[in-house]
Amino acid sequence: MVLAMRKAPGVGLAAPQIGIPLRIIVSEDTKEYISYAPKEDIKAQDRRPFDLLVIINPKLKKKSNRTAFFFEGCLSVDGFRAVVERYLDVEVEGFDRYGQPISIVASGWQARILQHECDHLEGTLYVDKMVPRTFRFAENLDLPLAEGCPKLGPR
Repeated sequence: MVLAMRKAPGVGLAAPQIGIPLRIIVSEDTKEYISYAPKEDIKAQDRRPFDLLVIINPKLKKKSNRTAFFFEGCLSVDGFRAVVERYLDVEVEGFDRYGQPISIVASGWQARILQHECDHLEGTLYVDKMVPRTFRFAENLDLPLAEGCPKLGPR
């Protein structure tokens, strides 16, 4: 899974394993991936690099009611983006790749990635949670949002 995520390239991947009660997410965000984003987006999204995470049977909990609206994409719907509201502070508990208990407290963009990957394990894609009328080609992110859409950023 790690190799598939890196080859894509992506910042996360989730896989429910058929036939056994095992659900896995892998995630990392590198300085290289972050360097492709505009500096103002990196700051607004509170995006920081983090090392590879492998979490088996993750359980997600929100840690605050703070949320943010940002464009989000997915390797499952490659080339497109939509605005999604996500919690800014979460905790994910599960097991690491060695079977040891793990607890990750995350904020900002890392919290968004973990929520996105946990959603996959429930059969949910970001388009199921997107703000209506925000779905677009990735190349069109600079176009204005439709009237009535929430402003991007934290709430």
